[in-house]
Amino acid sequence: MPHERCTNRAGQDLPRPRRRPVPHRDRHQSRRCHLRGARHHPGVAAMNIVTIRASSLAELFDCPARWEAKHILGMRMPSSGASHLGTAVHASTGLFDQAVLDGTPVTADEAAGALVDTIRDKNVDVDWEDSDPAAAERIGLALHARYCAEIAPRQHYIGIEVACDRLEIPELGLALTGTTDRVRTTEAGAGISDLKTGGRAVGTDGVATTAGHGPQLGVYELLAEHALGIPISAPAQIVGLNTGKTAAAQRVGVGEIESPRAALLGTEEQPGLLQHASRLIHSGAFYGNGKSVLCSPKYCPRYATCPYKS
Repeated sequence: MPHERCTNRAGQDLPRPRRRPVPHRDRHQSRRCHLRGARHHPGVAAMNIVTIRASSLAELFDCPARWEAKHILGMRMPSSGASHLGTAVHASTGLFDQAVLDGTPVTADEAAGALVDTIRDKNVDVDWEDSDPAAAERIGLALHARYCAEIAPRQHYIGIEVACDRLEIPELGLALTGTTDRVRTTEAGAGISDLKTGGRAVGTDGVATTAGHGPQLGVYELLAEHALGIPISAPAQIVGLNTGKTAAAQRVGVGEIESPRAALLGTEEQPGLLQHASRLIHSGAFYGNGKSVLCSPKYCPRYATCPYKS
């Protein structure tokens, strides 16, 4: 019977670990998830299922109006320099880790070419107002080198950029999509790892910042379980890469979140964030949050006409 494919961002098949074969989910098995305690909302059956990217869940609760503009209305704006740097670091570290998993490792310097190519890609619309490509390249190369030397050797990955095209939750009228950066093995079982770049990604104590990332990582756990067909039982891990301008500020570190799905799924008595997201989206009540730190023309495509802005 055919098996469901697991792919990376480029659409390439992911290799299976030689020592720990990963079971596949049958392609004929419905790609659906039923949540404990979820309640079917009146009228949801007649609606189109709304797709939520894992990376956008926090934005939905921060400012529903901004989320609607980007993910329902399709309003676009250039990527920020910081976001583009993060994309470049993901590209180079992903290439490095994938080569190890393939059994054909490359050096950190060889994998760094993917970072340079991504930053210099002329086909991507990037707003470099607060930075420039040369500075981003310098910072990115330093973080890439530190990741390859300090983080990657301690990890035991079984999946790199594991994509799950669509996981439907019919009783909520939602479908989750996204790509899990890494799936690793630990003594506590399989767990996900998510790479985060930013000026506050790692504290001065060397521990990655975890605050506010729980719901997103909870979605990644659901997606990884569904894509690979294995239980995800270890704490979720954040790999932080601090985009400081000096060598001392270019820290890398890890942090963990226990059971990030708890707040996401809720209980029989207490609705989880997915239930709240469903109610908000299907009600159409996309109110704005003028106090959001991202309430700015730099981050919101509807800022110029938004009645909720400060």
